[in-house]
Amino acid sequence: MDGRLPAHIEVGGLIRAAEAEGGFGTVLARGERDAGTILILTMQRGANAQLWERMPQLDGTRQWTVIKVQDHENKHEMSEYLDRRKQQDSDIWIVELDIADAQRFAALQQNLG
Repeated sequence: MDGRLPAHIEVGGLIRAAEAEGGFGTVLARGERDAGTILILTMQRGANAQLWERMPQLDGTRQWTVIKVQDHENKHEMSEYLDRRKQQDSDIWIVELDIADAQRFAALQQNLG
């Protein structure tokens, strides 16, 4: 066993943490209950969307990293990207969090999973 939290528990924790800070969270795609990959789509008041994924580091840890930023010229690009990811991986979780400070929130979540 690798010591990771089951995905459904981690997702619930992410949403509760966002709500505890005055934000909002919802599940856009529900993946494999225990081991699905988790993507976090953050925004602030519905704008400035960033997509985060936990990426392996050289020291063996996994850190939340921004993998995509919404293109203000093409608002549909992010949803098209998410659709492609869902088609490639049916086990993927996509969680949308509307929070005030995504960078700080991600730093606080480093110990999860």
